[in-house]
Amino acid sequence: MTEHVETQRPGLRQIPYAVSGSVTASPNLAATDYHVRTGEAVAAILKRLHRDERPDVIVGHTGWGGLLFAKDALPDTPVLGYCEYYYNGQNSDLDFGSDAGVSDSELMRLRMRNAAQLLTLQAVDAAYTPTRWQHRQYPQSIRDRIAICHDGIDTRLCRPDPEAVFVLPDGQSLRRSDEVVTFVARDLDPYRGYPQFIAAAARVAQARPDARFVVVGGDGAGYGRPRLDGRPWREVMTQEAGLGERLIHIPWLAHDTLRRLFQVSAAHVYLTVPFVLSWSLLEAMACGCLIVGSRTPPVQEVIADRRNGLLAPFHDESAIAGTIIEALERQGEAEGLRRAARATVQARFELETCLDRQIGFIERLAAQSDHHAAQAAWVDVA
Repeated sequence: MTEHVETQRPGLRQIPYAVSGSVTASPNLAATDYHVRTGEAVAAILKRLHRDERPDVIVGHTGWGGLLFAKDALPDTPVLGYCEYYYNGQNSDLDFGSDAGVSDSELMRLRMRNAAQLLTLQAVDAAYTPTRWQHRQYPQSIRDRIAICHDGIDTRLCRPDPEAVFVLPDGQSLRRSDEVVTFVARDLDPYRGYPQFIAAAARVAQARPDARFVVVGGDGAGYGRPRLDGRPWREVMTQEAGLGERLIHIPWLAHDTLRRLFQVSAAHVYLTVPFVLSWSLLEAMACGCLIVGSRTPPVQEVIADRRNGLLAPFHDESAIAGTIIEALERQGEAEGLRRAARATVQARFELETCLDRQIGFIERLAAQSDHHAAQAAWVDVA
């Protein structure tokens, strides 16, 4: 079930639901109010499904309200929750790099934003989260109920190809022998370090006259807040960088085309504040990219500096630039880092292994009358 039907999902039946009503309470309750209305809409559909075609297992996101009343609607159906992110006011994305910290009003808003998720986690039979860092964001009192298992990366599709060719929108071709610096994010926003990247790219361009920068991402606000003047971050930062035609922006790429971009990349830059790790980083690693990453906890979970990639401080544009330049200068020596990056994904995030774990757990959950026993058998899958 989904609030927003995706047209490009062949073979997947999608049941839409609509969230009705509007917020009438305190601003701190805005998210909770929406989560409750979402839960009500989903529960109504679940009750209808119970009459027509009862599901074996319900799987859903714990943070958006959809599972809030699932056990009330279908008390005998096991429910598996996907735990993506728990909001914290300290040592998190919100206070990262800030001397001022998080305001009292924001702390109140965050606590209430987690309210529906906590109620959901109390009700579900089992839950899982993709990474250890995401697991640590949840309160210690409930971590034992949350397993760690990634959804997996298809390393047969995402693999190195020394003969790959990436064709730019203007028809020019890029190959593995070119100095191609890549940066990919859903939206080019501060959460994913776009301002730091573009400032570093301007320095790299001065030191490496043959380097070109291919940036893939949209102009939305992404995970952060939009600029006060309403202009996209990309537009403002691109003008300030003055890279001209050496900076190629592509708003979106099909997955197979994105893989080709990774395969020709000389250095792939991935920066993020402490937040959910992007699949694109793991796919780039599986494609054998030389990673220049931010020295932030989610990245450090998968990249060890100078073992399977290179790390630099998130806020240090000069250090990021220097690390990119080093990567471009030492392409031959970096082959070991590329191989190690791919090996990391194969060992820890291989799609077949992760999928087998998830399917096995769902089957056990569906088969056991004691659903919490199935959860206990799955906690240590990471």
